[in-house]
Amino acid sequence: MLQEEKFSEKKGVEVGTWAKYALGMRISRLRRVALVCGIGCLGCAAMAAQTGSARKKTAAMDAPPLAGMQPAVETLDLGMYSRIRDEGFNHSHVMEYASALFDDIGERLTGSPAMALANEWTRAQLAAMGLSNAHLESWGEFGMAWTQIGAGLELVKPDPAVFMAQASPWSPATQGAVTAEVIAVSGMKDESEFAKWKGKLKGKVILYGQGAENPEVDPDKLPLIEHYDAAKLAEIAQYPLTGDRIGDLGASQDMNFWRQVFEGMAFKEKVGKFFAAEGAVAILVPSGSGGVLHDDTNSSLGWFVYRPEHKQAIPEEVVSDEAWDRMNRLLEHKVPVSVKLHIDTEFGGDHERGYDTIAEIPGTDPKLQDEVVMVGGHLDSWIAGTGATDNGAGAIVAMEAMRILKALDVKPRRTIRIGLWSGEEEGVFGSQGYVEKHFATMHYSSDLKDANVPLFVQPMTAPPTLKPEGAKLDAYFNMDNGTGKLLGVYAEGNVGAGAIFQQWMAPLKDLGMTTVTEKNTGGTDHVPFQMAGLPGFQFIQDPRDYDSRTHHTNLDTYEHLSEPDLRQAAVVEAIFLYDAAMRDAMLPRPNLPFNNGAEKPLEDLYPDAVK
Repeated sequence: MLQEEKFSEKKGVEVGTWAKYALGMRISRLRRVALVCGIGCLGCAAMAAQTGSARKKTAAMDAPPLAGMQPAVETLDLGMYSRIRDEGFNHSHVMEYASALFDDIGERLTGSPAMALANEWTRAQLAAMGLSNAHLESWGEFGMAWTQIGAGLELVKPDPAVFMAQASPWSPATQGAVTAEVIAVSGMKDESEFAKWKGKLKGKVILYGQGAENPEVDPDKLPLIEHYDAAKLAEIAQYPLTGDRIGDLGASQDMNFWRQVFEGMAFKEKVGKFFAAEGAVAILVPSGSGGVLHDDTNSSLGWFVYRPEHKQAIPEEVVSDEAWDRMNRLLEHKVPVSVKLHIDTEFGGDHERGYDTIAEIPGTDPKLQDEVVMVGGHLDSWIAGTGATDNGAGAIVAMEAMRILKALDVKPRRTIRIGLWSGEEEGVFGSQGYVEKHFATMHYSSDLKDANVPLFVQPMTAPPTLKPEGAKLDAYFNMDNGTGKLLGVYAEGNVGAGAIFQQWMAPLKDLGMTTVTEKNTGGTDHVPFQMAGLPGFQFIQDPRDYDSRTHHTNLDTYEHLSEPDLRQAAVVEAIFLYDAAMRDAMLPRPNLPFNNGAEKPLEDLYPDAVK
């Protein structure tokens, strides 16, 4: 996942820790679909709208106390370091968890029966480890249950061929297998373009364009595996003196931009209804990732397709770029194309609730046991693969870290709690719901112009209000960048925490843990903690083939996991949890964030940051 870097103070405006929501890989994907107002796969990408708008220093609510003086030198229990390393490397269960979750349960779309199985299985596993209070906790209503039973696509004319294709998320089914002529329709921008297609689509399969050009498949693509070397880690560690750079992510962070994005997604919903009303059989859209099948909300006809009131009107398949291009070239050369396709999907309840899996090791110090150190990852996934690297890896590593500590019968001074979230891919619903229920009240815009903008991108009208439990949350640690080993941690501008992490990591250099950066990253479940002004951290992770092959694709499977790296990650997480739970003082707090909903474009405030 690409990293966004932290904004510095500039022109008298304090950004503080609100600017945490890196657009990350999700925005690198957004660039591909910007012409049709697509949005990446995760609502956290859209949260960048909040972080990029003007931020003003406020005295409305002081930041939480720093929990006492911080020692200059950390007290490290190196004997426990050795025990954790031995248990994690020589007695690991992480691949057992992987096979059960990815091979047996499989993909875990939020709201689906498979997601419910994953919630219950993780709860049972955490209880079997001996963790306390293992339970499922609802974050609220999500929407429709949906499962892909099967899908297929065959070229019938001009020459038989089998194409790689799957249903788009929450697509309705076809009436069995359908053979039909294909017609190409360019990506549309407004309803005035409907007129030219009236009366021409009945009984047709629509090859629907995603922009002005066909998907490009680079025959000279760089190697698919990437490892961060010392030079790259040094670059990550270097704080940008010119201010916080957005780098190559290339997307506006103006709130008006994001309103336009969701207007575009709403228009795609109208496109689907128009195609259905005209009697089209189905639509085919390109994957956008040559060589693999990339299948997430970028492809669906609308952002809210998981809600019954926004149910997609026409069956849809995501097709490999190579297949889409071949059909499009044939049609451009006036060669008739027909296909045989089937989409077999099943809907369940319309008002399914979302759940997180929660469990803990209780604290033992009478003065500190009510304070909590958390670890987690998101359990939900998309459907093309089995969600092994996104983010099953983060979930099973967190489970293994908890197992290690429990197997060693640690007696932490603070409570250590695991949270396995759902709804991350549709808008970080699980972690955000948990934070708002337990730690802070968030004050979002009530402006009518924001009514159709999802909550996670709406501006705040006041600073978050900390709840009593929030004052007791010490830190949250998250892993969501694939299967690669951990190489360090993003301190998210929290200099005090970064200095502490450097000391914790000193005995872990032989494992590759070398880098602490004050830069921020985002796009996943530590973000709501930062939104609430609480310490939430994401690890620096070796990318491997996460961005190039597995992220939201059919290759996101068990086979693309690195067992040595997962063992290393679990050991590191267990040590971080132990160190945080045993020290005298809580970790330093970030500044309290505040988004005032200003409409002034980011470019006007931080011109250097968006070049």
